[in-house]
Amino acid sequence: METYVALCGVGVERVTANELRKLGLSVEDTGFGRVRFRADTRGCYRALMGLRTADRVLWEAARFPAADFDALFEGIRAAPWEGFIPRTMGLRVVKVRSNRSRLRGVTSIQGVAHKAAAERLCGKYRVSRLDERGAMADLRVYLEKDVAQVLLDLSGEPLFKRGYRAEGGIAPLRETTAASLLFLSNWRRKFPFCDPLCGSGTIAIEAALYAWDAAPGTGRDFAFAGMLCADGQTEREVREDFLSRTDFTRTIRIFGSDADPRAVEGARSNLLRAYRLACGERLRPGPAGSVGLAGSVGPAGPEFSGAGGKPALPVFETAGMGDLKAPFDGPGFIITNPPYGVRLGDPGEAEAVYRGMGVLCRIFPGWKLACISDHAGFESFFGRKADSCREMTNGAIRSYFYQYEALRG
Repeated sequence: METYVALCGVGVERVTANELRKLGLSVEDTGFGRVRFRADTRGCYRALMGLRTADRVLWEAARFPAADFDALFEGIRAAPWEGFIPRTMGLRVVKVRSNRSRLRGVTSIQGVAHKAAAERLCGKYRVSRLDERGAMADLRVYLEKDVAQVLLDLSGEPLFKRGYRAEGGIAPLRETTAASLLFLSNWRRKFPFCDPLCGSGTIAIEAALYAWDAAPGTGRDFAFAGMLCADGQTEREVREDFLSRTDFTRTIRIFGSDADPRAVEGARSNLLRAYRLACGERLRPGPAGSVGLAGSVGPAGPEFSGAGGKPALPVFETAGMGDLKAPFDGPGFIITNPPYGVRLGDPGEAEAVYRGMGVLCRIFPGWKLACISDHAGFESFFGRKADSCREMTNGAIRSYFYQYEALRG
């Protein structure tokens, strides 16, 4: 059993902790955008493939008091790096963060951390220097109140890069943030879902993956595969177990629309890629760093239907908000990501969209509305005070998650 850390958006730590518990893993504690948990190798693979709201999974190599650079050096050198990092792998410190600690210089902390870990590995492997021409191990050092936490990244590409989004659209929402919105809003697959500003379709696609019980990471590889403690057999067993639990026969009512036909076409393309990955296809490297799908598994197209002949895939249509009609009977959930002024560079344009969202109250009476925005004045432009508002982050952007329990005219 080892200690690992799941990095997540600020404000969704409790959601990520609940995900880990549902995966059968033991949560130790939560911090600012981080959740510590205990797991064996199988549990680590389950976290890498199964977490919907975490951006990365890292091994906690060491945690110790570090009020000065000598303590930092000795604490990092004492960590058992040779249990994870092979002789053929280089080393780099990719992230340093210091909060309320005496050690503040980022460059100095990076230098000391690299020297300490490299000295340990060189001594164990009896070499004069590490080979940094090939694969690299990525380290992170976080200092909080003079306590150092030293982490080794096992994800490689961040976990929000599921592999299905070939079409990102303008200012796309992270997949992990989209999944967080679903959990925070308490949406379940029995409820109708609508995103009237769907863009590249990320929220609707994440809703479908959740409804199918499709693990988001089964189609990709991880940096963990290059570590000494990796176990290919266990990885295959975990992947096959997740794929066996995916159920496309569940009836879902998920709808997305956008005024831009190019965005809708991109959303449909992304959906088909997500569906193929959920069927068991794998990502493969392509030219110039691109990623493609390899193989063909399961039903091949969006004509596949669920129980009762109802579509088992989300539906995307081109429509402005004013032209919409409620696509499903009964109250449901509107979960959306209206344009951000910061992300698009035009706050005025974003505010005009917020005003226009008032039409949703007439079209979707009784539906719940949940939306994320970087604008602290969203309620003023929308014209209604939210029933609840939560601060969270979307990547590095400080945002607000507004929820309206029932829309009224």
